[in-house]
Amino acid sequence: MTLPKTLYRAAQVRAADQRAMQQPGLAGPVLMERAGEAAWQLLRARWPRARRIAVLCGPGNNGGDCYVLARRAHESGFSAQAYTLEPDQPAGGDAHNARQRLLQAGVVPRTYAADLPQDVDVVVDALFGIGLARDISGRAEAAIRALNRCGAPVLALDLPSGLDADSGRVWGVAVRAAATLTFIGLKAGLFTGAGREHSGEIYFDDLGTPAGLFDGETPQALRITRDDLQGLLPRRARHAHKGDAGRVLLVGGAPGMGGALRLAGEAAYRAGAGLVRLATHGIHCASLMASRPELMVHGVETAQDLRRLLSPPSVLAVGPGLGQDPWARALWATVLESPHLQVVDADALTLLAQDPVRRDHWILTPHPGEAARLLGCSTADIQQDRFAAAREIAVSFGGVCVLKGSGTLIARDGDAMPWLCDRGNPGMATGGSGDVLTGVIAALRAQGLSPVDAARLGVWVHA
Repeated sequence: MTLPKTLYRAAQVRAADQRAMQQPGLAGPVLMERAGEAAWQLLRARWPRARRIAVLCGPGNNGGDCYVLARRAHESGFSAQAYTLEPDQPAGGDAHNARQRLLQAGVVPRTYAADLPQDVDVVVDALFGIGLARDISGRAEAAIRALNRCGAPVLALDLPSGLDADSGRVWGVAVRAAATLTFIGLKAGLFTGAGREHSGEIYFDDLGTPAGLFDGETPQALRITRDDLQGLLPRRARHAHKGDAGRVLLVGGAPGMGGALRLAGEAAYRAGAGLVRLATHGIHCASLMASRPELMVHGVETAQDLRRLLSPPSVLAVGPGLGQDPWARALWATVLESPHLQVVDADALTLLAQDPVRRDHWILTPHPGEAARLLGCSTADIQQDRFAAAREIAVSFGGVCVLKGSGTLIARDGDAMPWLCDRGNPGMATGGSGDVLTGVIAALRAQGLSPVDAARLGVWVHA
């Protein structure tokens, strides 16, 4: 099934689950059977050669889903073994019934001791569900660490155990799954922070529940999809000239950091800007013009030098390689005077954090460290709840915040929910990647896109 666009908090999914069970023919045992069957079918499709299955079952409903999967595997002639953390682990309600059916089928759950079988082909994780809100310790911690080192691929049901469903933070330790099958509604924590690392490939099944379960609910975020972006950039006319595609002025490149501005400038051209100028330290002019002659490079030594470049209408972006010395501070103070300032990145964000101002039309593009400086907290605090951090930056500084990282978030002041980009890869974690994004977003603004649309499309293209 194609992943939905909407991402929800755990409490919203629990409420939708309760509403679903009030529908005719959708009592708890029915949904549990459907969830276990869906997980079993996914396991067979993804690992067709697997014959030995181990499942780790918690006491909640996701543990019940896992009991169903183990029973279906056993009934299909596979080797299936269920493990629980405690002897005769209590299971309530529907999970208890699922356990009893597993026992009747001839599979007796074992108590997890110290390790998992060495010959297992796939392990299914259903220790903790979406309600976890404390650090994992004791036997559960030992079981998760054993699962992570066993070498077999892991299928997590609904959520990898130890991952926060809302924020993507890890509660001490979390399962590293090869795949996660989640039910009813997508949990926001799967898609940002540590979520993407621990979830593996994400699959979704609505279990045949009716449409409208989330009516009246405001999602935690919206995934950016290709359909959202179609048509944002209109087809360029055959007789178009460079003036029709917008002008970009990029400011930065302190001594030794001219490459950052070159990356941003080249990216702006590749993203369709008609004319790109660089305002940089004079020491870089010759090398930049020799390597990229299409860039118009201006050496600026003083604030007055920069002011002379601000008069034509431009999209102004500042930050790549800017530095924080007196030269950088003078240029930063000057660009703040311009109504064309649109994109703020890198060292300019650090200067902004030191002397905060607010603008309604700009786009701020912090990585977690820069976001921490803007909010006066630690990087760890940002990563604990990236949704809250992105919203707070947008509210405090105005405009649009692009909080970069795994599961980049785009929040606009006044919007009820941010956008999330679930594309990209670890190869993007390299010097200069953020400078490229600055150039792409600036070029899209120059071509007429709104700040939030330029941010959404820019992040998607960059990923």
